[in-house]
Amino acid sequence: MVIIFDLDGTLLNTIDDLGYACNYALGKTGYPTHPIGEYPRMVGNGINNLIRRALPESERTEENILRVRAFFVPYYDAHNCDYTRPYEGIVDLLKALKAEGHQLAVASNKYQAATEKIVTHFFPAVFDVILGEREGIERKPNPQIVYDIRAHCNQTQVLYIGDSLVDRDTAKNANVPFVACSWGFVPKEQLLAAGIEHIIDRPKELNIKNI
Repeated sequence: MVIIFDLDGTLLNTIDDLGYACNYALGKTGYPTHPIGEYPRMVGNGINNLIRRALPESERTEENILRVRAFFVPYYDAHNCDYTRPYEGIVDLLKALKAEGHQLAVASNKYQAATEKIVTHFFPAVFDVILGEREGIERKPNPQIVYDIRAHCNQTQVLYIGDSLVDRDTAKNANVPFVACSWGFVPKEQLLAAGIEHIIDRPKELNIKNI
């Protein structure tokens, strides 16, 4: 089986580095910044959408998003491992899954260069395939990223693990089973309200046989 993990909010708590990078870019372009605690509700669907949500509503043009992104990306590239850390129990879970012979993959809406850097920094030689946002490929919840991982791993059995409704929809669109983790950026109450069947509160609770 290939087990696909979302990155932000699932494997790693990346919110501080994302928030500081966004505040830096907003400040450089003359826009108001936000408390870091507000950023969990802004993330999801890639960097451009994060910037769009962080901008004042009247300023959310594509031109302004790209102007802010021009400052965001180099800052984030230099600082994306400053405060980011794996969630408790994730490293042990990955070791156990590898020992059981499963292939592991990352599917993220973070741009490809940052996805590769962060994953290889925190989880060297763990994942069989690492995919982020790539030019010409639609972001999640488009299922193409799942199809590409499945083809790379030459596997038909797939399990998808993520913390958001975007991840839920990605798995649904790809017709693969989904497990939601409640330790990420989306409150458990929201996951429950969405009718998600399988929700775990700690990595060690993952039981593939029950999915």
